[in-house]
Amino acid sequence: MKIEQRFSLNAPPECVWAFLIDPYKVASCLPGAAITEKVDDQTYLGTITVKVGPVTASYKGKIRFERLDPERWEAELVGQGQDVRGKGGAEMRMQSRLHPKDGGTEVTVSSEVNISGILAQMGRGMIESVSSQIFQQFAAAMQQQLEAVPASDRGGVRAAPPEAKLLDALALGAKVVGQAMGRAVQRVLGRGGAKP
Repeated sequence: MKIEQRFSLNAPPECVWAFLIDPYKVASCLPGAAITEKVDDQTYLGTITVKVGPVTASYKGKIRFERLDPERWEAELVGQGQDVRGKGGAEMRMQSRLHPKDGGTEVTVSSEVNISGILAQMGRGMIESVSSQIFQQFAAAMQQQLEAVPASDRGGVRAAPPEAKLLDALALGAKVVGQAMGRAVQRVLGRGGAKP
């Protein structure tokens, strides 16, 4: 399945690039995610925990930067992960590119994703909608970090990292279901119209 996302940040491309090629900073913007080990300069191991109602699922995986082009602000990475209980997994190839725009940066992300297990049962539309919500949360957290006052301006004192929170897929799913129901009602009312 192909998933494409685009978001804008109020920061120059150089700052956004430095942020996006640092897996530790990226993980800090994804609720429930953590980098657990640096294998080499391109390969990292990590985890993500997702809460779906009363059920919590944890995944372990690996990401590898396949290509980094700082002149063109393009990156390509490959990721794969497995549910720690062996009930599914995912593989992804993601390409991202930065574009200077109105004094800030537009980020374009294109991903090819293969999912197995419980997530695959959600269906393409649900996965795309949840993906969109996750990207919005990620972009907001990234913007907040990019706008943070540098440590040098605070006398060398660094702010404590925000408390790690689980990715609450139930809340995202509820919003997605509401949006899908709204579209379905609009289609029915738009097609059916008033009949004699």
